[in-house]
Amino acid sequence: MSTESARVIVLGCSTRPGALGPAVLDWLIETITPRAGELGAELVPMALGDLDLPFLDEEEHPSSGLYRNEHTRRWSDAVDAADGFIVVTPEYNYGMPATLKNALDYLGREWAWKPIGFVSYGNTSAGTRSVQHAKQVVTTLRLVPLGSTVAIRIGDATENGRVRPNAALAGAAVGVLDELVRVAHALRPMREPIRAGVRPGPLPGSYVRPLTPDDAPQVTVLQRCCWVDEALANDTLAVPALRESLEEVREWLATWQTMGLWRDGRLLGMVRARRVDTDWHVGRLGVVPDQRGQGLGRILLRGAEAAAEPDCRRVVLFTGAKSRQNINFYESEGYQPVSSADDDGTACLAKSVTF
Repeated sequence: MSTESARVIVLGCSTRPGALGPAVLDWLIETITPRAGELGAELVPMALGDLDLPFLDEEEHPSSGLYRNEHTRRWSDAVDAADGFIVVTPEYNYGMPATLKNALDYLGREWAWKPIGFVSYGNTSAGTRSVQHAKQVVTTLRLVPLGSTVAIRIGDATENGRVRPNAALAGAAVGVLDELVRVAHALRPMREPIRAGVRPGPLPGSYVRPLTPDDAPQVTVLQRCCWVDEALANDTLAVPALRESLEEVREWLATWQTMGLWRDGRLLGMVRARRVDTDWHVGRLGVVPDQRGQGLGRILLRGAEAAAEPDCRRVVLFTGAKSRQNINFYESEGYQPVSSADDDGTACLAKSVTF
């Protein structure tokens, strides 16, 4: 199981006054919350009736991502931030509610490569025909419907407007969440390249995006791979990148602007930067050994330099005092030594900021 969290929208679809839907949604949240904690999943309950989505009223096609209405932008932000969905839906006349179809039609890219599970309720069919109808639509949006479902027959499973305790239904609900989280993690490499804030990388199929504390496990692995050469060149194991704990990596990821180069879910390289007085400090530039020699480090370095704030005067970086290969590389990019080796065995190099 991935160590990354999964954000799951649990969406109630019925907007009819007095409907059973809110009770089913409450039962589902209560049932799966303990398991969500074990899986590291964040449950986000939402009701379509609270979103104030009129029938689709955007002028541009959803595939454009150009939204003029605030209600669309709010819906887009919520869906884009999610890793998967569990839809609680009734069945109306052999199909899904118009509210669900309308909510799906509003967006495009935001849905792609995310799992979607269904909890249906109804009379004769327990809402299963609504689910079959919805699956035809969601696959067109590149959502991935799960095999696991929960189907609640109202006459058998409810009493006084509430879902009765039922071990079989509860087990099925937990099964939906388990499968959804597994599929969400498996699909992450597919959906990340098309998310907002992600740009294409220099290698086929690669992409560059900001790193967050959630990426600490991958960053820790990358550091262990990349800084062994630094330790050997300087004849010391006192290299912070090799010694930092997972929690320490999380802490600095929260305070540095860090960009990562990814492909197929693998972190290939990274660089971090932040302002210190009037200097722009760049560090932790690393590329996995099997991908070196393709200019990736140079591309990452130049990207970090380009992010310098306008009133910064210098770009400053540090490397091992005996890391001749690193120093030669930085000098080829215009850096010059600004001091002799420090007592901690590091060398400082800098160059003027140019815009």
